[in-house]
Amino acid sequence: MPATDHLDQLPLAGTLIATGYDGWSAQLRVEFDRSAGNGMVGQRLLSESDRVRVWEIRLAPGDRVPAHRHVLDYFWTAITAGRSRQHTHDGTTREVTYTAGETRHYTFGAGEYLLHDLENIGDTELVFTTVEFLQSANQPLPLG
Repeated sequence: MPATDHLDQLPLAGTLIATGYDGWSAQLRVEFDRSAGNGMVGQRLLSESDRVRVWEIRLAPGDRVPAHRHVLDYFWTAITAGRSRQHTHDGTTREVTYTAGETRHYTFGAGEYLLHDLENIGDTELVFTTVEFLQSANQPLPLG
């Protein structure tokens, strides 16, 4: 199954606000092209074993995590409530409202992925924990 078809099946959070790269700057499109292999799915790697990687994301209002690529099965949990905007590699843009404790799980088959960014568009700090499972259908991407 091609990755773009799989993206339609992922339980992506939020409300779709744009398609067809509408509103994307030339700079953002270049960033996505350059970040196609970026496996840094969080800002800080808290822990790693032979089975999992545990990441933290902390975004002050207006802060943004650049485009990164998920290829491993993973889940995220919102530690704080807040709002975000994210662009995904299929040219869509979503706005998401999170509640503290909200969790979403993602599974990828061989060759499938999610390439996206994340921007805090709320007025409070947005904090997430993300756990990647290293024993997934795809090999882990390099970090950095």
